[in-house]
Amino acid sequence: MGDGADRNAAIRRWRAEAVRQIEADYNRSADTHLIRLDLPHHPGIKLYLKDESSHPTGSLKHRLARSLFLYALCNAWIGPDSCVIEASSGSTAVSEAYFARMLGLRFIAVVPTATAAPKLDAIRFHGGEIHTVDDPRTVYDVAHRLARETGGHYLDQFTYAERATDWRGNNNIAESIFSQMAAEEDPVPTWIVCGAGTGGTSATIGRYIRYQRHSTQLCVADPVHSIFHRHFADRSAVALPEGHASCIEGIGRPRVEPSFIPSVIDRMIAVEDAQSIGAMRAVSRRLGRAVGGSTGTNIFACAQLIRDMAAQGVGGSVVSILCDGGERYHCTYYDDDWLAARGIAWQAHAAAIEALVCR
Repeated sequence: MGDGADRNAAIRRWRAEAVRQIEADYNRSADTHLIRLDLPHHPGIKLYLKDESSHPTGSLKHRLARSLFLYALCNAWIGPDSCVIEASSGSTAVSEAYFARMLGLRFIAVVPTATAAPKLDAIRFHGGEIHTVDDPRTVYDVAHRLARETGGHYLDQFTYAERATDWRGNNNIAESIFSQMAAEEDPVPTWIVCGAGTGGTSATIGRYIRYQRHSTQLCVADPVHSIFHRHFADRSAVALPEGHASCIEGIGRPRVEPSFIPSVIDRMIAVEDAQSIGAMRAVSRRLGRAVGGSTGTNIFACAQLIRDMAAQGVGGSVVSILCDGGERYHCTYYDDDWLAARGIAWQAHAAAIEALVCR
């Protein structure tokens, strides 16, 4: 066997070992919790939160990062000497840095300069490097450029999120939700609510609902300053004009991402930043621990759906996602001076959500 064949055989063995390591890490992790929140004013309706903050890297994006690495490995896109690059608002890069370090690979995260500092610290903690950009719209081009310059691979969550995850099962988040709901009073949710950053989670849940022939409807909660809800209403809307930006990290985008599949979504609810922050603060008090801003976006949309169900005399269950913990946002969403400087008046919205979820 020649040197080239030896090299190819060695790389194939490395990829097989890399897949084994990722699968072993998965087997060491328990499934995430499903938290039930009783609604004292709506006893016929139950609210559940899928707590994705309990993943090893602290967020929903741990599932995506694992899937993206497996997808890239099984497509033979990365090898033992690859530099791995990602464009991210933070949480996906934290999780990808974790897997890159596990496999002994260099990792570079291309992130907007406004990304919360604790997220950047978490990326570095897992061995990742930071490349910041002033204009969030340039993250894609910069990631492609770094991949060319390093001879590496751009994981590109925004393109591959919807196809890297096995939406038919294999313990995707939708399968996990329905499995955990099986013994509840209303095991088939009336609504599942999630956000959209790449669109991968909504695509997975929407497809799984149809594949399993459930009556559940999917609602995507989206920041007001995002293109996704506009595109859902009008497919010709594909990008926001400059100057529109939400402060809620991880969800909402200025352009329609390739992984966003509007046809599997039944409803979208646009949520103001102040509404997200207020709901985040309220549910944090209800749980006794801090949650992130995108969880607040989800909760605000849940509240609207719950009010609609109550008005229609409809009972049932509503399931949403606790995307990450609030420890990454103490210098932003939990800093009253930071919020006041941005004119985010969240207090009234917090009171409204507290009236819904607090005992």
